[in-house]
Amino acid sequence: MQDHLPLDSCLAQFYEGEISKKELEGFIFEHILNNCRSFYLNDWEEEECVDFLCWLYPRLSRCIGNYRYEGASFTAYLTTLVRLSAKEFRLAEREHRIIERSYWNAAAAEMAVHNPEPDYLAETAPKRPFRPIANRRQALILLLKSYCFVSDDFIARAAPAIGVGEEKLMQMVEDMRSIRFEQDLEIRSLRERIYGQYFRCKTFEHRRNTSAEGTPRYYIMQKRLERAEKRLKNMKRALKAIKSGASNRQVARILGVSKGTVDSNIHAVKYRLNENRQNDGGAAFPGV
Repeated sequence: MQDHLPLDSCLAQFYEGEISKKELEGFIFEHILNNCRSFYLNDWEEEECVDFLCWLYPRLSRCIGNYRYEGASFTAYLTTLVRLSAKEFRLAEREHRIIERSYWNAAAAEMAVHNPEPDYLAETAPKRPFRPIANRRQALILLLKSYCFVSDDFIARAAPAIGVGEEKLMQMVEDMRSIRFEQDLEIRSLRERIYGQYFRCKTFEHRRNTSAEGTPRYYIMQKRLERAEKRLKNMKRALKAIKSGASNRQVARILGVSKGTVDSNIHAVKYRLNENRQNDGGAAFPGV
């Protein structure tokens, strides 16, 4: 089949059974690619044009069966299809770029925060146990309230300083994690939803900013952005209402003491911390 044959002649050959549908589709594909100017694709790069035609292929296949001669030639019919589809393709590609850019802008800071820091002293400075602590009960209470931030290595080093066996202290921390499991699961789930909602807000914002001001699309994106931001604000409020750390009552349950005992020890720690801060920022817990 020669490239100079018009599309209408090729379609006639297909109707007469001289060529198969696959052969006709292949010729249409090559004809559009070799005559981009005729199909308003003259400013497209060749790779972009190939990507577009691959995306358009299902429509090209359907248009062969849907075409009915009603005064317009098959070439004109196909040209209109390609021209309108090209606008849709570029709009979809722009939307994908906006979404991708929004994702990376939203995730860049998060990824930077989670980059692991190099452990320069891992081989040169062996980790030693902490020095004994004067008020061991207060230190134990603080450790349990900070259960989600302590590692097994930290527990092993802190146990002698607090005066509690390593296995017993490890068990206390595990018990606290078990008590807090449902709440922590709810907090993690809500944080993930907040992150996803923030991503949606950034996407709507980029879509609005890339739309001409005053157009229906601009106002639609503005309304969606306002609703998304309102929902994000409510989700953040809900997260703030959930207690993220171990409560004094839960610590008292682990230690087998009254809640008032934990309250008084926490109050004493806060008082000493504020006092030390007023004295030129001295260490809140000498000996640690």
